[in-house]
Amino acid sequence: MIEILIPGDPVGKARPRVTRWGTFTPQKTVNYETLIKELFIIKYPDFQPLDSALSMTLNVFHSIPKSASRKKFSKMIEGKIRPAKRPDIDNILKIVGDALKGLVYGDDGQIVKINAEKFYSETPRLQIEISIIEDMA
Repeated sequence: MIEILIPGDPVGKARPRVTRWGTFTPQKTVNYETLIKELFIIKYPDFQPLDSALSMTLNVFHSIPKSASRKKFSKMIEGKIRPAKRPDIDNILKIVGDALKGLVYGDDGQIVKINAEKFYSETPRLQIEISIIEDMA
């Protein structure tokens, strides 16, 4: 199993910007993809991309708003209040899928199972787990 921890508030993949000079990926997206790649390479320096079906689990931890009351704060920590806010979980999945392409797997089409959840935490982060799905035959 591959486990990667990305510290800080999670970032979703932003749409490319089209101008008269061309199409550009927003800098925030580029920076977050680079952070994911660098942290993976540091943790798994000699890793060879997998060529089998994969399962991906994302646990997204958003920071708790400073305006949260004590009562709301404790419910957020307990997981009774969950973050129904941006970035959308599918955009977080896209940025992770694209960042790890060529490092963990040849193509993000190899991911056949996904489990993704969003929570509040005092330490915002993104936890990624990728594992091989064993053949059932």
